Amino acid sequence: MIRHAVLFKFKDDFPDADKAAWIAGLNRMDGNIPGLVKLTHGADVLRHDRSFDYAIVADFKSVEDIEVYNTHALHEPLKKYSFPNSEQIIAVDFPL
Repeated sequence: MIRHAVLFKFKDDFPDADKAAWIAGLNRMDGNIPGLVKLTHGADVLRHDRSFDYAIVADFKSVEDIEVYNTHALHEPLKKYSFPNSEQIIAVDFPL
């Protein structure tokens, strides 16, 4: 099992409608991508200087399943929201 964790630091002008569409897309992925065991996500609640704005944590059966996820039809459209509306995106993948 592999855990894929991604943190997003959003730009101040990320449109609310685009953010809502992005979150709805995240919700559609859970249980609908082969090899994706569980996907959880949410906004930061502490808002410290070192905090990022949003986190995604996804558990996969294998490293190969992450590659399937990265190009899956449910994941691809979300990139048009996350990449242009983020100052920084960081990720880590580690075995459980």
